[in-house]
Amino acid sequence: MTVPSGAGTPVATPAPSPVEAERRLYRRQRGRRSVVVSVVSTLVVVVVLWLGVVNTPGWAAVQQSFFDPQTAVDVFPQVLLGLWLNIRILFFASIGVAVLGTLLAVVRGLRSPVFFPLRMLATAYTDLFRGLPLIIVLYLVGFGIPGLGIFPRQPPEVWGTIAIVLTYSSYVAEVLRAGMEAVHPSQRLAARSLGLSHAGTLRLVVLPQAIRKVTPALMNDFVSMQKDVGLVSILGAVDAVRSAQIAQAEAYNFTPYLVAGLLFVVISLPLIRVTDAVARRQQRREQIGGTV
Repeated sequence: MTVPSGAGTPVATPAPSPVEAERRLYRRQRGRRSVVVSVVSTLVVVVVLWLGVVNTPGWAAVQQSFFDPQTAVDVFPQVLLGLWLNIRILFFASIGVAVLGTLLAVVRGLRSPVFFPLRMLATAYTDLFRGLPLIIVLYLVGFGIPGLGIFPRQPPEVWGTIAIVLTYSSYVAEVLRAGMEAVHPSQRLAARSLGLSHAGTLRLVVLPQAIRKVTPALMNDFVSMQKDVGLVSILGAVDAVRSAQIAQAEAYNFTPYLVAGLLFVVISLPLIRVTDAVARRQQRREQIGGTV
């Protein structure tokens, strides 16, 4: 076998030895065998589960109530329109969570005694909103704050976005703080010895490494937030879940809820796959040079 060299002259590459050729053949055969076994075992499990479900006494009623194709087709445009509201809420909530969560993590990482009041407030904030269920925060923010009468009337999705930001910023702040504390102190000392200020060290040295260390955890929080965005429907926002509820009341069928759930899965799957890929890449990077 020959390959072109840099000067344009073909250079012969050595053929693999008989032992290496045998190894490559064995790997290909084992790979094909693994694929066949995986496909067959998956099909067997799916068929067994399907037969077990469809042969239950109440399958006909459940199929009519939850898996009606005609109802799904009829309500799909309405639920899809509501999902657009969920996506807009998710977009603005993600920005708010990123900003507020980073500020909380930075404040909790301040070591000077003069910042003790700020650290205490940040700690109390994260403890409070990590302990409160999101649905209670939605009720408090969505119905309590407008009841004070000090703010102009806002649509329910605005209050829902604020509630999501308040809750998830506490989770993200703790994840970022753990990543910042995982950065070795020598990194800070080296940055300060080069003349960087505390803010410059934090911005250029600590935070980039911290985010890289906790990227899978942050992405998992984002996936969870994608699902919880659907809870804004309890405030009256006509999102995908609320649209499904309206359609269910009109059709006396639960299929619209299934349509809404599948749409949430569709928008979550890409990020879930990216999260898994990032976690695998980070694991391979950490295992370089290690012995398995």
